[in-house]
Amino acid sequence: MASLRPMIRSAARWRVAAAAAAPLRRRFATASDARSSGEAATATQQHAHPGNRVRVVEVGPRDGLQNESKSIPLATKIELIERLAKTGVSSIEAGSFVSPKWVPQMENSGDILEHILTKKIDSRVPLTYSFLAPNAKGFENANALLQKHSGAYLTEAEAFAGKTDRPGVELAVFAAATESFSRRNLNCDIETSLARFKDVIQGAKKLGIRARAYISVVLGCPFEGHEVNPHRVAEIATSLLEMGADEISLGDTTGMGTGPRTLELLRCMTAAGILSEDIAMHFHDTYGQALVNTVVALEHGIRVFDSAVGGLGGCPYSPGATGNVATENMVYFLESLGMDTGVDLDAMVDVGQWITQELGKPNDSAVGKAVLGARKRAAETPEA
Repeated sequence: MASLRPMIRSAARWRVAAAAAAPLRRRFATASDARSSGEAATATQQHAHPGNRVRVVEVGPRDGLQNESKSIPLATKIELIERLAKTGVSSIEAGSFVSPKWVPQMENSGDILEHILTKKIDSRVPLTYSFLAPNAKGFENANALLQKHSGAYLTEAEAFAGKTDRPGVELAVFAAATESFSRRNLNCDIETSLARFKDVIQGAKKLGIRARAYISVVLGCPFEGHEVNPHRVAEIATSLLEMGADEISLGDTTGMGTGPRTLELLRCMTAAGILSEDIAMHFHDTYGQALVNTVVALEHGIRVFDSAVGGLGGCPYSPGATGNVATENMVYFLESLGMDTGVDLDAMVDVGQWITQELGKPNDSAVGKAVLGARKRAAETPEA
């Protein structure tokens, strides 16, 4: 436990800094405590220290749903995205241009992208929608829709100029940190996969949009064990950044990661010259370590974290791996440390409860269930 003391001290510093900037913050005892007045919430956001700002990337509509065995209607997927857009998240992973032979659940991602580009989706903040395009065919399909609706989405240059009248679109690729996982997941070795990704990344840049790159199994592989070489991860990340990727999401796909090994990985990334602002962390909670690893990443300066509402997800190539860390848990945890996510916890809890009921599966968010329980108790307790 001694090794965690510096992180705990840092958490205390974050809380003090946030309290000084914005005296009124959530108390997190009940759902009603999470609701503050509109004026107070606005003041909190306006005065929050930049170092306390964390971007939560909601991956539920793609990574969360892709492994579901029961076919999910297109209308349900679109409704999930539209509900999430109202929670305050600024990034949503919306679909994947992969062969339906391999991932049947993503077959209608083109319809989802077209809906985003042609329909006005209400959102609290400017939104960027991310779509996986793992190869030339995937990029070709995504590009056809983007060209068809040219002008319906913001380019990076327009976003930097402050325009917010249209959604942003981002294309993403998905590498692996081990040869075994790459061959099983992508049907090729790592070097071949990187060669394929180059065209996708550079194609995105020609369109003027962001390119994101995921590296999976960075802290443990279901085929090669937990001793994944962090230097190899850094090499792959460097290659992707040199191709033009804007951000690298490091995925603990199996949930095998621990605090010390997370720190070792991030130190290797720094030693390779990769900036913390170019890194996102994507944790699964298979062994209950996702939030512990989040603290380590925060201490290292990481301010972007992927998560899935309701703890949705899993990996078809990683037997036994549970879902992504729940967005509700992530938001509660980050804001309890004094970080500012901009996400309405109550609204996210509602989305998590709705989508898990739609899928007929348990809600895997501990925070979500706690907030729902607090609401029920408050409703049943007579006022004095």
